[in-house]
Amino acid sequence: MFDKLKTTVSDQIETNSAGGRIAKGIVIFVVIVLILSGIVGFIWDTEPDTFDVQTITQETTAAYGVNIVTGSTTVATTMAIAEKMLNKRGGYLTNDAIPPSIWMDNVPNWEYGVIVQIRDMTRTLRNNMSRSQSQSTEDPALTTAENQFYFDTDSWAFPQTESEYRQGGKALGDYLQRLGDSDQQSAQFYARADNLTVWLSEVDTRLGSLSQRLSTSVGKRQLDVSLAGDSAATQSTGTTTETEVKTPWSELDDVFYEARGTTWALLHLLKAVEVDFRDVLQKKNALISLQQIIRELEPTQDTLWSPLILNGSGFGLVANHSLVMGAHISRANAAIIDLRRLLQDG
Repeated sequence: MFDKLKTTVSDQIETNSAGGRIAKGIVIFVVIVLILSGIVGFIWDTEPDTFDVQTITQETTAAYGVNIVTGSTTVATTMAIAEKMLNKRGGYLTNDAIPPSIWMDNVPNWEYGVIVQIRDMTRTLRNNMSRSQSQSTEDPALTTAENQFYFDTDSWAFPQTESEYRQGGKALGDYLQRLGDSDQQSAQFYARADNLTVWLSEVDTRLGSLSQRLSTSVGKRQLDVSLAGDSAATQSTGTTTETEVKTPWSELDDVFYEARGTTWALLHLLKAVEVDFRDVLQKKNALISLQQIIRELEPTQDTLWSPLILNGSGFGLVANHSLVMGAHISRANAAIIDLRRLLQDG
């Protein structure tokens, strides 16, 4: 009986020991996975460098075997922005469903800021810059491009977001090829002041919204000026005269990186517009105004040395990265409003 009890106890100890080894192995495996995921996430948490729009245009048109004409720089730059977003270190992360991408939010918010600018430009290309007048026929390739870039940003399968956006890039390439082929007249780009003004109005709206969201990082009291300037204006529902607006602390870095992605894409598009609309801008004496907008946005791409997006109060000891970014964007936004006025009235 004693031997039987001894055997039972020994078996139980061996079972417990085996279970302990399994549990220990699982813990070690999980720790290793977390460490590796952290390392990979750190490597992927980067943004692509800026590029020269004229160089990229030369390379793109050479690849398609066509000449550089009016509009080539804007289209080639839009294609390059999409390509660099998709093929940067780590690839496109917004739709990833596994670690470490699923835990990362800075780069996905940066990607969202970029894709919004791509969408705005492709829509303007389709509706305005490629059409001589409102009754003219839209370019089918640009129709495809706009639809593809408006695909859901976080679809990870059937179909993947990346594949849809690449189809949009190919459609832009088809338009670019026909645009630079002297034997074809099916694609046109009209560098007119009114077309540029339409796109700048889109930019104005985007930057205005970002500026507001960035400035509310520390909270502020805001009066309702929705109906100001028009005594007959009405709105659907009533709102309070004064509200306290503040961006939640959990969204501070999201807004910051969305703004950083927006300004990264916008910098390149503005430089492309400077090339394609140079004659129009010079005639309106507005070229220097556009160049100043570019100068205002360039500091938004400076290296961020802090590992966290700091949110110090107004004149406190700690920096507030959101307010700094918001200041650059606000100045650029004000300059864009002035540029639109010049193009319309100059």
